[in-house]
Amino acid sequence: MKNSIITGLMLSGIVVMMTGCDDNAWNDNLDGFDGNPPITDIQDIKYTLTDADYASIASNSANKALAGESEKDALAAVGKQHYFTDDAPASKYIPAFLASSSFKYYTLSNKSSIKVTYNIGNPLPEETGRLQSAQKYVVSDVDYQAAWGSDEDFIEAYTPEVSPSSKIPALLAEKFADAATGDCVIVNYEYSDQEPIFQQVGGGDDPATGFQMSSVIGTLAEGETVDINGVVTAKSTNGMIITDLTGSIFLYAGNSFDYDAYNIGDQLVISSEVSSYNKGLQLTGSSATIEVAGNQEYTYPAPAVLSGADLDAVVADRTAPALAEYAQITGKVVVSGNNINIEVAGAENAKGGAYYAPDDIKALLTDGSDVTMTGYFIAIAGGRYCNFVVTQVTAAAGAPAKAPVVPVTTVNLNAVYSYNGSKWAEVTDAAILQPADYKEMGQRYNNLEGDQPARILPIYLAKKFPYAAADDSKYVLYEYYVSGSGSSYRCDQYIFDGAEWTINNGVATETAQFVKSDGTWKFDPSVTITLPAGKGQPLSTLYYQACVDWVYEHVDKPLGSDNIKSGKFYVTTYGNNEYYSGTSAYQGNVDLRPAAAIQKYPAGYEGMSDDEIVELMKQRFAYQVMPGALAAVNADAVPVPGVDVIYTINFAIYTGSTSEYTIIYRVTGPATFEFVECSWWDGGQPAERLDLDKYMK
Repeated sequence: MKNSIITGLMLSGIVVMMTGCDDNAWNDNLDGFDGNPPITDIQDIKYTLTDADYASIASNSANKALAGESEKDALAAVGKQHYFTDDAPASKYIPAFLASSSFKYYTLSNKSSIKVTYNIGNPLPEETGRLQSAQKYVVSDVDYQAAWGSDEDFIEAYTPEVSPSSKIPALLAEKFADAATGDCVIVNYEYSDQEPIFQQVGGGDDPATGFQMSSVIGTLAEGETVDINGVVTAKSTNGMIITDLTGSIFLYAGNSFDYDAYNIGDQLVISSEVSSYNKGLQLTGSSATIEVAGNQEYTYPAPAVLSGADLDAVVADRTAPALAEYAQITGKVVVSGNNINIEVAGAENAKGGAYYAPDDIKALLTDGSDVTMTGYFIAIAGGRYCNFVVTQVTAAAGAPAKAPVVPVTTVNLNAVYSYNGSKWAEVTDAAILQPADYKEMGQRYNNLEGDQPARILPIYLAKKFPYAAADDSKYVLYEYYVSGSGSSYRCDQYIFDGAEWTINNGVATETAQFVKSDGTWKFDPSVTITLPAGKGQPLSTLYYQACVDWVYEHVDKPLGSDNIKSGKFYVTTYGNNEYYSGTSAYQGNVDLRPAAAIQKYPAGYEGMSDDEIVELMKQRFAYQVMPGALAAVNADAVPVPGVDVIYTINFAIYTGSTSEYTIIYRVTGPATFEFVECSWWDGGQPAERLDLDKYMK
């Protein structure tokens, strides 16, 4: 305490000398000595509040009186949360702290200044609250039936063909008919990568007019050339089953068969020779003419259930080629290379075989599994292998509970959708935790609690977005459990700094100047603004969009533009960046690439060198565009008598790489900003001021 120490020493001297002198008589003999010397301690200090300082500010008696009843809770929160808010502003409550004896510089003299750095709680991005308020909807059996278009042939899941992206928007439009723009819904649903196979096949959505199935297959004989009107009822990778009113036959096409060219239920008009192979009649695909007339529904008949003894009998008794038979066998799968066979109990010689099965069927016929296989029995290979063109595979324990005849594996998923005023669409810039994520995180239930989000979510984001770039941001939705209240969704914004993901909790640092005048500390509303480079930075977006708006109003419109997105002059067709001074609300920087400026508006830079273009853009930014943006964003800025009100802006430029600079303005009138200096010029000032009006073209 400088003043206290000096005063104490002087008093000691006075006590000693006063023993032989009249009051103040002794200083008549000391030329120039003043009995009451002025003691000054003028300093300019930078100071950052500590956690203890926030507690002192909240408990300060002068501040409590200042807060009164209306702000007492907000002031108390400053001491607990260690940041100021709009309800308890730093400008109002820091001065009393600086004047209190708990502050180590409280004895500073008039004209001293302290630049105090403190925490301030800013509103979180609007998107955070919007996502956090999302309702939750679980897709029901009825919803799946509607998606599949049947209350029988459906599975309780979406698939690639019956996709969430195609079905959920319509579902939400029905369930949330009163939705307002910006409303969000978290949809929980089941999904399978595998398409199911149903007993009733064929889309039936485009039947041919007048198409009638023929009645010829049941009486076919080898060597005939026949005309058939039939329906595709099964497929292998080298042919398909054709069925008419009297029977079914395999059309063999070999390696030339285009599996994807035909769908189950397709109505075919065929002219073909009848041949045979391995005691099975077949149509010769290589000589056949095939026309797809339409597509219809087809219901499979009840299959003939063949025991092991039945298979042995067929193998032993078949002497002439036969038509395909819809049948079913149950047994153990034996996979050997490309061969997939079924060993049926009771069969001494015969085995079932999956004939050129497609991949989705193969996936269900795993080695050693017990299955029931249904399909068309078409031929006997090697004197013992009864080949089937497979239509369904189920576990041997029994048929599936519903209509799908091929069991499918599903996974439970979450997705968040947003309503834009006319339609629902999935939110792509938000990551929502999936049930599998909670399990991987070691959670017993599908939620987080306590401090787990702060510990776990940065790890989750690093794993989910391994190629994130600095300044990338993501919203993370997760269920959070509070004892006694249950679980509810929370949304946090995380920002990647190039090394790790950190939460944006709304708390930022701010520096303000306080000056001492007439014995009282006063807030000096000088402001330091840092505009981070990168997309999705709210403060940068705010200021740079104000820059773009200024260019549109003061430059592009006078040149003839009637829309900020017209792209005719300096402002681009996106309406969020311009090449008059280079500001970009999208990228959060000042783009000083001359080639980009020329490409956007060649007439504005005609005949200029790259260096001249860069210098022109710098001066436009410093003397026109940024002052205009500051005036728009800080309309309440006013001068303070006796104090320089300074606005310091830290910003980034892009020239192929990113660099950081500082520009300073002085408030000279209401919302009026005068350029002081910028660090991108040596000495802070341009070597030569340009006549900017000359370049307004």
